[in-house]
Amino acid sequence: MDANDLIKKVRKIEIKTKTLSRDLFAGGYHSNFKGRGMTFSEVREYNTGDEVRAIDWNVTARYGNPYIKVFEEEREISVMLLADISSSGNFTTNIETKKELITYISAIIAFSASQNQDKTGLLLFSDEIEKFLLPKKGKSQILRIIRDLIEVNPKSSKTNISKAVAYTLKMLKKRSIVFILSDFMDSNFDKELEICSRKHDTIAIRIIDPAEKELPKIGLINIKDAETGEIKLIDTNSSELRRKYSDDMKKRTAYLNEFFAKNKIGFVDISTDEDYVKELIKYFKKK
Repeated sequence: MDANDLIKKVRKIEIKTKTLSRDLFAGGYHSNFKGRGMTFSEVREYNTGDEVRAIDWNVTARYGNPYIKVFEEEREISVMLLADISSSGNFTTNIETKKELITYISAIIAFSASQNQDKTGLLLFSDEIEKFLLPKKGKSQILRIIRDLIEVNPKSSKTNISKAVAYTLKMLKKRSIVFILSDFMDSNFDKELEICSRKHDTIAIRIIDPAEKELPKIGLINIKDAETGEIKLIDTNSSELRRKYSDDMKKRTAYLNEFFAKNKIGFVDISTDEDYVKELIKYFKKK
């Protein structure tokens, strides 16, 4: 992709997702992420109706008149987007791939964070740390996030959520909001996610294709594992095969639901054939 094509694609995604981010912002993003406490602002003279417990007794004693401490909400919030760019994200039976949806959703969250005066950062991962941007404010940061999501050419095809989360924990010094966008076609990430949920507000967004939930009945087909390259011939006419496949996916989903709930990790499950903004709004309103 040359520079002009890249600029056009970034602009197209900006126009589309900036509009949709307003729906998400109005639909609950702001009310979920208001601030993380109160910080001291100033001392002023006491007025009738002020809280007595806010009186600064040291200043009051010094000047002979009552003064109170004024506090304001601490608005500094950092949002960190962990985007899975492994090869399984290239799969789709719809118009857009899982990876493209991850790009759109990341851009929507970034624009919503910007409206909320929050910083936004990005970590792109496969089974390697492919790219890392520290959280910053401003439109240029959002456009850079979109550009990197479009332009990145991963060094590896595989997935390692554990490594991505561990790296994030090392880099983030303050409590932040961590979004993990992946199909979660991985294992052994429980420990790192448990730690992450204790240190940060953590939300898992799983992107999955309908064909990954229920195997379609289309006869003999060759299936290729996008991450390992392994090819296998299967007979999708087999009701036993389809049932086992469906049961395995249901068990996987049930496990994720239970694990995320136990560790107070938000969970949004989005299919490539669904209205992803609607699903995000539904989650934030419910939360």
